[in-house]
Amino acid sequence: MDTYVLSTIWAVIIAFSIIMYVLLDGFVLGMGILFPLAPDEESRDVMMNTGAPIWDGNETWLVLAGTTLLGAFPLVYTIILPALYIGVFLMVAALIFRGVAFELRFKSHRSRKWWNLAFAGGSAVAAFAQGAVVGAYILGFETQSRTFAGGPFDWLTPFTVMTGLGMMAGLALLGATWIIMKTEGAVQEWAYRLAPKLLAGVLVVFAIVSLWTPYVDPSVWDRWFSNIGVIWILPALALLSAALLFWSVRQRRDRLPFLATLSMFIFTYLGLLVSRWPYVVPPNHTLWDAAASPSSQLFLLIGTLFVIPIILGYTAWAYWVFRGKVRPGEGYH
Repeated sequence: MDTYVLSTIWAVIIAFSIIMYVLLDGFVLGMGILFPLAPDEESRDVMMNTGAPIWDGNETWLVLAGTTLLGAFPLVYTIILPALYIGVFLMVAALIFRGVAFELRFKSHRSRKWWNLAFAGGSAVAAFAQGAVVGAYILGFETQSRTFAGGPFDWLTPFTVMTGLGMMAGLALLGATWIIMKTEGAVQEWAYRLAPKLLAGVLVVFAIVSLWTPYVDPSVWDRWFSNIGVIWILPALALLSAALLFWSVRQRRDRLPFLATLSMFIFTYLGLLVSRWPYVVPPNHTLWDAAASPSSQLFLLIGTLFVIPIILGYTAWAYWVFRGKVRPGEGYH
């Protein structure tokens, strides 16, 4: 296989790994963002127990995406990591805080309030950093001779702050609908009341970013409006998912709100990919510019195609084993 075919296959694999991470780990980050708003400590226990059996396995997708990105497209690391050192460091440090708090909160008594704060703060910072990184990717990177030529804070702009806040709102919505699906009683009712407010916030940010993006990068405007009959199906489906989410919350459905939120994320993510395809380091470097040698890509691909079914298998098994509602006093811990 030549570089074009292999690079396209790798782009699909990495994009799939990233969206799997965002969807599966996103509801845990969302619960953390909502943690300070929970009605009481028992509600927080229930919230954490809904994700306790499966949350750490979800991060496998982030590791898979990061390692395969390095092997398949080394130029991405050469340019993007120096551009996003601070943002990526904040994300990783926040995920560590979140992970430690997740495990130790159950074992603490006098210091539980501090672990609550660590869980909430780590989740919020990680979500914001992820959104800001996405915003920086939309803006593109200043390069010279295949190296990053910008400053350490180029990733932090009013636009990336907006995308960071949008990611926080979106993941909080994902967390709320997860709570709806996995709980009952007072905790579920609290999440039902919260979901429409979060949906409104997400739609406002979505509209602002959509109107702002063509002004920060005219090529996105050209891409969307030159293919208006084809590409616009993605935002249309995202808005349809939002309408389905609102209706299902009003009807007090259990599973449909979470599934509708997942579909909103998927269609929005696909819209982002379509806006930037085939640039992996916008605005100058395509997938094929950044690709490793075909032999390296093929060698890595053979191993990855063995690993992905295993990850999918144990992930599906874990979710199946721990399906159903979580009630007060019950849980993995």
